[in-house]
Amino acid sequence: MNQLTRDLLDSPGPLLLVPDAVLLPEGPADGYAVVVADGSFRTVGPAGELARTHPGLDAVTLPGHLLMPGFVDAHHHLTQSFGSALAFGEPSEIFRRVWVPLEGALDEESAHAAAKLAALEALRGGFTTVTDAGTRADVDVDIVASAARDAGIRCVLGLVCNDVAGDAATAAEDSTAAVLESAEKHLARYDGDPLIHASLAVSIPEAATSTTLHRTARLAEEAGAIVQIHVNEHLAGVERSLVRHGLRPLEHLHSIGALGPQLLAAHATLLTPRELTLLADTGTAVSYNPVASAWKGNAVAPATAMAERGIRFGLGTDGTRGDGFRLADAAEFAQRIAYGLATGDSSCGAGWTWLEHATAGGADAVGLGARTGTVAEGLAADFLLVDITTPELALSRDVPWELVRRGNRDQITAVFVAGELRLWRGLPTGWDGPAFVRQAAELARAAVEKAPITRVHPTSTAARQGSTAR
Repeated sequence: MNQLTRDLLDSPGPLLLVPDAVLLPEGPADGYAVVVADGSFRTVGPAGELARTHPGLDAVTLPGHLLMPGFVDAHHHLTQSFGSALAFGEPSEIFRRVWVPLEGALDEESAHAAAKLAALEALRGGFTTVTDAGTRADVDVDIVASAARDAGIRCVLGLVCNDVAGDAATAAEDSTAAVLESAEKHLARYDGDPLIHASLAVSIPEAATSTTLHRTARLAEEAGAIVQIHVNEHLAGVERSLVRHGLRPLEHLHSIGALGPQLLAAHATLLTPRELTLLADTGTAVSYNPVASAWKGNAVAPATAMAERGIRFGLGTDGTRGDGFRLADAAEFAQRIAYGLATGDSSCGAGWTWLEHATAGGADAVGLGARTGTVAEGLAADFLLVDITTPELALSRDVPWELVRRGNRDQITAVFVAGELRLWRGLPTGWDGPAFVRQAAELARAAVEKAPITRVHPTSTAARQGSTAR
């Protein structure tokens, strides 16, 4: 183990960091260093060269550490963290029975705490960016933005733009106009914000009129933002779309001109060959959420096929668990179980595929590819320092594979976002993490008791006792 101390990293000025290796797009580079200044990577290159070109900086050596890009969570619901203990072993479309009631029970204080709690978990798991698909809580979305800033994490912040309520097929004209006006204001609201990046969101295609789906796509395209929509996630949703439109959800979005680089299709687990072609041809991005598929019992998105066809995609937690290494492992493992075993594919994309889509690919999918996701000159200094002297990684012969297979958040020594140290050995810098967690737990208990949540299955303890009684 090494003797790196926090004070060496927690500096307001430029830093010359010299780890054992830097994870570049082409792979780990031994003997490389980075200069971090004004929130970005000023330069990246051989350590000796950077020392010569920056004589005024004292090198901070990071023995036993790998410097790598921070993970990008391509799909999250920050204000759902209070229900994280309620999501196990439940049938599909859990949002109707758990998430809508829970978020409806949140006020400003509890919504802020829920979002900040999710952001803290994400940071602990090595995520430097989270993509929030919009809150259903009856609060200003800036509450979520404030929580992300307080935690110190980068956030692609969705504003829900639904204009169809319940099972209705149409919306009032004034409702559509109000939604689109709010969308325009939201896209302009965070111009210049160093951490918050505005996006639009529609819960599911049937929650918005064709007019709104088309117009939000154009508004996002013009603003250089994204629209997040849960697409082809559940069989029930696919069937409702076929009944209503004669088209599957992704096909319906294509028919109204809503596909394109500005769309981030969350889940996309149920895809036909034609729909894969639509994604590839339009440049539409996908958030592949393997843990959510497993926990909900959904299908697994054909991510190896997407990678082969050049379809843009990132990896998302969907709020399941905030550990970037375990997410990358789940991404590969789900492909192996769902597709690889049946075809004798022993690689299933190899380690680099999942590491790349957990970082640079994820940044691209959420519209931030020109800002973060890679250790490169001019990009935001969003990165991790990973201890590679642990028993899990010390013998590595293939760093990308080992990070995917054997990495975990306990090996993360430090997390930087926008060049600032945000997390040190699992604890946030600048604020009392344990005290906040205690406060959030109290608010969570009150919110869950208040919300009209319906769960199909009892707790494990209750179920076991019932089984024993029989």
